[in-house]
Amino acid sequence: MTQSNQLQTSSTHAQIKEQGKMTLRITDDLDLLLDVLPERIQESLREIGRPAELIEVVMDLGRLPEARFTDGEVYLSTDEITDEDVRNVIDKIGTFGTDNRAGIERTLHRISAIRNRKGLVIGLTCRVGRAVYGVIEIIQDIVLSEKSILLLGRPGVGKTTLLREAARVLSDKKRVVIVDTSNEIAGDGDIPHPAIGRARRMQVATPELQHEVMIEAVENHMPEAIVIDEIGRELETIAARTIAERGVQLIGTAHGNSLENLLLNPTLSDLVGGIDSVTLSDEEARRRGTQKTVLERKAPPTFDVLIEIQDRKRMIVHHEVADAVDSILRGWTLSPEVRWIDQNQAVHIDTVTDQSEKRVGGGNGRRENGHRTMDNERRTGRKRNAEATRTSDAQDGNMDQGGTNSGKSSKSVRVFPYGIGQNRLRSAAKNLDVNVEIVAEMNDADIVMTLKNYYRQKPQPIVDAERRSVPVYVLRSNTVTQMEQCLLDIFHLNVPNSEAVFDTAMRETQDAIQKLLKGLDSAELQPQPAAIRSQQHQLARAANLVSHSYGREPHRRVRIFSQ
Repeated sequence: MTQSNQLQTSSTHAQIKEQGKMTLRITDDLDLLLDVLPERIQESLREIGRPAELIEVVMDLGRLPEARFTDGEVYLSTDEITDEDVRNVIDKIGTFGTDNRAGIERTLHRISAIRNRKGLVIGLTCRVGRAVYGVIEIIQDIVLSEKSILLLGRPGVGKTTLLREAARVLSDKKRVVIVDTSNEIAGDGDIPHPAIGRARRMQVATPELQHEVMIEAVENHMPEAIVIDEIGRELETIAARTIAERGVQLIGTAHGNSLENLLLNPTLSDLVGGIDSVTLSDEEARRRGTQKTVLERKAPPTFDVLIEIQDRKRMIVHHEVADAVDSILRGWTLSPEVRWIDQNQAVHIDTVTDQSEKRVGGGNGRRENGHRTMDNERRTGRKRNAEATRTSDAQDGNMDQGGTNSGKSSKSVRVFPYGIGQNRLRSAAKNLDVNVEIVAEMNDADIVMTLKNYYRQKPQPIVDAERRSVPVYVLRSNTVTQMEQCLLDIFHLNVPNSEAVFDTAMRETQDAIQKLLKGLDSAELQPQPAAIRSQQHQLARAANLVSHSYGREPHRRVRIFSQ
């Protein structure tokens, strides 16, 4: 079969892929798009013969015509596009709307225009529209769950294709109305494309009226589900909330890379609840370890589920949008569900880590690393045995498959933080690769962490901890470094196990001091635990020298300078 025949066959017949668990059937009506293009461009595309990979054809006045494929661009002719080429294409397609988009009747192809300052068309982007039956299988269970769904992704990632197939599948079970602003979901013309199934389509005269048609669809046609593409204006977000509050399932799309990106969009953030600034009481701010003014979710989200389309074969699913937004605003760790398709077209779902463990403690206490010095540092009223009361059985690093010490403890330590930064504690724990679980109640804690100024005030949680003999770690400052030092103490990491280690470090310090006194500008010592570094600083001060600590645990070290 020639390349020309290959192209025509793919245009007039369905392509069927049956691999693994996922079956795709693709129709593109590519021959109808080719018919509106100049003859030389048609011939060039047939010679290339890659119809399944063709994304769009670009025709700009005075430039060479260009075909964009999934793996790059190809010039289609050595002759530049003329005004006559542009006019001929326009004469064969539908009328351009106010959004400068037109189509070919009863197809999904889209032709977008670029105009000059006088309003004349000087460029065309002819995008291939494809109906991909079966692409919804990766999220079909969510679509059929009656929850409102927002599909989020960058332009060209396949949002509209997924939306069209969702409408078709849902229309077999519900009354579905599609609000088709640019005729991109159901195609151009009065008769919708078969790819939408039994769903009904409402066209929009101008994009500015999209929100009104959304409300009209609910009021006039009694839908059980509404499908809307490209929510991008404030009035559309308000209309979407109105629809959701009336008990109608809403499936829509928006441009964006991630949920965090959407929250930063002032126009679209209302789709996921919006953001508001809240002033906390002194006690609540102290318990959270934050400033008094924090960001909170303003309202319930319009959509129950948010799906981030990373590419055509990988998606991230946030099943509870409200919880996900709260986690982002409070600095908690997100554990979304990841769905992806392998080379055999099999769908994989990575299970979600239980977020309840990560949310324990809410915005209450935040644990920080304790400040450790050689002389028992700052300890609370009760006796804290370094081995017995600090879950020492969890401190030995696990052995990885290669037999080396990975440094990660096999057991977590439950921390009740009072007045320290939770995000910083998480960062410190991550840096040291140790397991720290933040708890909301002191009764559930293995240890308590707080700052020196709070400890001196003897608030009730600290008093209760001392009464119950719960170890209390007191930090000098609310910094990641202090927290790392405290975690080193709690998990017994890099603690010298013999007097020889301490003696060696002290001899190194004395040698460095002697060199500095003889004229050396500075000397850097070997990395040591916080307890030993404290003694090294004391030796430097005794010799009237300046010393500072540099680096992150466990590679933090002392550098001594001459005066």
